[in-house]
Parts: sequence; structure tokens; C-alpha cells
Amino acid sequence: MNRDHDRLAQKIRQKRARIGVIGLGYVGLPLVKLFLQSGFEVVGFDIDPNKVASLNRGRSYIRHVSTDELLNFLAQRKFRATNDFSLLSATDVILICVPTPLDSHRNPDLSFVLRTTETISRYLRKGQLIILESTTYPGTTREEMLPLLEKKGLRAGKDFFLAFSPEREDPGNTRYSTAMVPKVVGGLTIRCRHLAKLLYDQVFAKTVPVSSPQVAEATKLLENIFRSVNIALVNELKIIFERMGIDIWEVIQAASTKPFGFMPFYPGPGLGGHCIPIDPFYLTWKAKEVDYPTKFIELAGEINTRMPYYVVDKAVEALNRKGKSIRGARVLVLGIAYKKDIDDQRESPALKIISLLMEKGARVAYHDPYVPRSFGHREYPDLDLKSVPLTPRRLRASDAVIIATDHSVFDYDSIVRNAPLVIDTRNAVQRKRANVIKA
Repeated sequence: MNRDHDRLAQKIRQKRARIGVIGLGYVGLPLVKLFLQSGFEVVGFDIDPNKVASLNRGRSYIRHVSTDELLNFLAQRKFRATNDFSLLSATDVILICVPTPLDSHRNPDLSFVLRTTETISRYLRKGQLIILESTTYPGTTREEMLPLLEKKGLRAGKDFFLAFSPEREDPGNTRYSTAMVPKVVGGLTIRCRHLAKLLYDQVFAKTVPVSSPQVAEATKLLENIFRSVNIALVNELKIIFERMGIDIWEVIQAASTKPFGFMPFYPGPGLGGHCIPIDPFYLTWKAKEVDYPTKFIELAGEINTRMPYYVVDKAVEALNRKGKSIRGARVLVLGIAYKKDIDDQRESPALKIISLLMEKGARVAYHDPYVPRSFGHREYPDLDLKSVPLTPRRLRASDAVIIATDHSVFDYDSIVRNAPLVIDTRNAVQRKRANVIKA
């Protein structure tokens, strides 16, 4: 028997446990919404005072968490946002949803996770459950977080409880909501796993317990490395087939008719989002500890990383054929979010494309109905642009239009009719047109 375990389990079942979510971005805020909808009280923590102020006024900065929903939760007095981390001591469960980026050498940057863990350790009390949701390499929860949390004398599995459960957010996915995606859970001990599973059982349709945090951490990496490798394959095939005069999109469509042994993946201008461009490199770094080179994974990352360069090269070639230099060319980029119909710019290949075009002296503008302004990116600190109106006049005045994100709201017939040159990276224009170049 463990009184702290049993007491917290009862509070979770009765939905009296107070949930703390650290990191109110594209992962944390949907999680806040999910627990609120299920009847829990939630405190959201973030170091950004602008986010905190916005949320406490009921203003959402993420499309799939609406302002109306926020206002309703605030009216019920079930939610508040804060940057006062001393309030962690008043929560029963702490969910960590902070960024885990790469540094300039493509090594894991765990600084956000470690600083957050240090902060939690200052306010840690008996009976709390801490769960890391941020994507990371196998061993982070046990090897990096555990020593920091235990340094004051409390013991995991006895005094407090520790687990890892990878986030599986897919912004813009209308088929699978957050709650409908099965939740993988790995606890440091059996009691830790039981409490974490019990918590997620209250809000997710299905939970999948695994034997350890390391297995749960590795699960997320496998999911996204699988996608990275297959996307790299079709990106490479796109380049090869183009030289052969074969349309990769038609090939994929035909191959997809096979009812077994094939899963379609689609080429594009590069990888985007917080997971697929980053996760493979987390395993590559960790694999060095066991003296194994991840050649296959690194090659896929190299191919995908090169795709924005390929798009820009295609644009330069197309302009040259029209007697126009890239220097001084007016280029309009359509879509700056990393995929269609969302407002998330994290790791978007469009950002790299814009940066490369500017380096070559192009006069670049962008239009994205979901992203009115693009700024504050770690990799592109000097990039600060506002979305320009998309009009027939602007299209005609552009030397080249690059479709970087295939938003459903774009009128592609109008774009092709008015733009003198279109570089299509998403097969948004499926019929062959004289002024459309696939890239």
C-alpha cells in the first residue's frame, strides 16, 4: 500500500485532481482544452507573459482552440494561465509540453526540459505525478529528469510519480481529434505507470501502457522516423522521375491502388512541424552512445533538408528560361504554414525557401490567410514579414509564384490564370499548364 498513490488515484477518478500544464503552445494548449472538457481544473504555465495575458483574456492564438471555448472555461473558473511557477506546488499532476529543438549542430537541445524540471524540483511535494510529453531521446526521463527531481530527498515511485507519454498532436487533422488518438504511457515504476494510465484514461479513448519510459520515448521516435524515411524516399524519386519525364504524383496514385504492402507518402518542399524534421536527429545523437552509426536515418534527413534548395533551384532555372535573373525578381510565396489549412509555422520549409530567395537578392513577399505575420523564429531571427493580399494584380506583377503550402482556400485556377510563372511544390495544380513548373 502507498497512501500517496492511493490518494492521488482517488482524486483522478473523481476528477478532483488539479492539472498543471507547462508550455501553452501547439501541444500544451490542446491538452489544457481536453482536460477542461473532461471536467478537471487546469492551471496553464508559460514563461511568455503575452501568451498568459492573452489566454486570461480569453483570446486564443491557436486555430483549433477557439476563443469561445476559452471564454467558457474562464467563466466556469476552471482555468487560469500564469507565469508564477510557485503555483506548481498546488497542482496534483504536472504535464510538461515544452520545446525540444536542435541546436546549430543538430544536437538535441534539452535546455527547456531541464530548466523546467529544475523549476518543478523547487516546488515538488509528496503525492504529485509528473509526466513529460515533449519528444526526446530514450533515457531522458530516467537519466536526466529523475536525478533533478530526487535531489531534495523525495523518491520517485514512493513519494512522487514520474512517467513519459509522447504527444501525438496533428494540427488540422479533422478525422482524429486529440482525444481519439491512443495515448502511449511509460512509467518509471508500476505505480507511476498506473497513475499515468489512470489519468489519461479519463480523457483519451484508449491508453497503451508500455514497460518503461524508454520504450515510450522510443515509440515516438519510431513513428516520426518512419515518416521521415518514407518522405525522403518519395522526394528522391520525385527528382529521379522528373529527369525521366515521369510524374511522381501519377505514379503514387497508381501504386496506391494496391490493397496490400503499400502506403502512400507524398513529396513536398521539405519537412515541417516540430516532430519529423527534428526527431530523427535525437536518435542519431543517442545512438552514438551505443557506437552505432544511423546511416539510413541520416541520409533521409539529408535528402529532406535539401528539398527547399531544390525548390529554389527550380525557380531560378525557370526564371532564367524566361530571361529573368533571380536578383531583383518579385517572388510571391503562397503559404508559410508547414502544411495545409493550419497556422503552425514551426520548421516550415517555406521559411527556408524565403530565406534562400532573399539571400539570392529576390524581392520576396508571402500570402497566408492563417498567418498574418511571420516573425520570432529561432532559425531566422531577422525574418519579419506580413502577409500581403492575394489579388489578380499582385499575381500578374510577380515574376514567380511559389506554392509552398496547398491551403484549401486558395483559388488555384485564378492563381494559374494570372501568374506568369507558378512553381508548384504540392501538386496543387494537377492539370498540365504551360506556366506551371512542378518542384
